[in-house]
Amino acid sequence: MLEKFQMKMTSFNEDRMIRVYLPENYINQTTRYPVLYMHDGQNVFNDDDAIGGHSLQLEEFLSENEIKLIVVAIDQNSEERMNEYCPWKNGQYSKRIVGRIDPTGGKGKQYIDFIVNELKPFIDKKYRTLKDQNSMAGISLGGLISTYAACVYPNIFQNVAVLSSAFFRNQEEIEKLLEEADLSQLKKFYIDCGTNEAKTDKLISKEFVNSNHAIYEIFRKKDIRVKFNLFADAEHHYLYFRQRIPEIFEYFCTKDE
Repeated sequence: MLEKFQMKMTSFNEDRMIRVYLPENYINQTTRYPVLYMHDGQNVFNDDDAIGGHSLQLEEFLSENEIKLIVVAIDQNSEERMNEYCPWKNGQYSKRIVGRIDPTGGKGKQYIDFIVNELKPFIDKKYRTLKDQNSMAGISLGGLISTYAACVYPNIFQNVAVLSSAFFRNQEEIEKLLEEADLSQLKKFYIDCGTNEAKTDKLISKEFVNSNHAIYEIFRKKDIRVKFNLFADAEHHYLYFRQRIPEIFEYFCTKDE
């Protein structure tokens, strides 16, 4: 079951569409559920609403597998996506990959603060949530901002999954923040990348892998429970992203040894 509503984002002075997946028979039960927050909301649940026509098809996956979880997806503002999903202005590492300094970025803190200080309290009040069991997941720049959230709010988001993350936009800053952050409350972190993210541009694809692997190494050295998957020939496209959904949920649902 999907519900949709508009919510005011105070920092950006605009309304944003929020999409909420509720488990089957939610309305007939009293059970409380953990919550997963996701970005690029139009592309999360089904192809009909997806930008570009392809989504993660998460509604079908969750229903078919009877996963007891509430998923909250925040729609993107296509004109502001780069600004909102990048905590900092794009830096020199980004220039190496895209060939120029892109002055966008820098609104990520306000975006995550909206989720934590405005959206989450609303969700916890409106729905039967387990308030202290929250996760976050994102793709590409959504992976960058999810990693940032894990650093600044590790007491809130215990499990984080990032797919084909565009860390390179803020590579220097996110590495520094990860090195300095206390991530001891983080339970699990999932990270993956394809070897052919940029399709015909082999250099960018290689840099993409190197960028993601560098982030993985920081988690590994800090002794955080982390899983890194490298998918041969996978491209930067939802047709590839959706194939990884089962493995992510399997990893999160596996009990600690």
